[in-house]
Amino acid sequence: MARIQIPIEALTSRLNLAGRFDSMRSQSITSRFANLRPISEFFDLKRLSKPANFSEVQTRVNYNLGYFSSNYAVVFVMLSIYSLLTNKLLLFVIILVVGGMYGIGKLGGRDLELGLTRVTSSQLYTGLMIVAVPLGIWASPFSTVLWLIGATGVCVLGHASFMDRPIENAFSEEAV
Repeated sequence: MARIQIPIEALTSRLNLAGRFDSMRSQSITSRFANLRPISEFFDLKRLSKPANFSEVQTRVNYNLGYFSSNYAVVFVMLSIYSLLTNKLLLFVIILVVGGMYGIGKLGGRDLELGLTRVTSSQLYTGLMIVAVPLGIWASPFSTVLWLIGATGVCVLGHASFMDRPIENAFSEEAV
């Protein structure tokens, strides 16, 4: 049976996704959200239209991913919060691990004394792992992450492909 090979590079190179996120790594959070567009501009129903062909989808996505990048980051954060609020076990596991690591770190390497017993930091980390790993697997973080990727992709790429560019920008690239 022959394997089906999907040309991922051909798909991603057409949408110019390779270097799109490189600049986001070096930015601070305040500069990342400095170009947050107003919600009236983000949900401008007058600019919604069906693209005529795939080349128009490409130009719209390339323009809108750069123009609304901060708004798309806010959409991702909101969907992340929603996914954690609907998966309460995963939220509990994350809080448990972060709180446990913080609490063990506050000991500063000293042993924890509980009555007559003495527990080392290594034993505390091991106990946290023994509790958190099975709970973490049961909380299904992979399906939550895959849902988050899919929902963000549908929202962001759907908005970027159906939102037309402003009139003044549409004519600036045409040759006279």
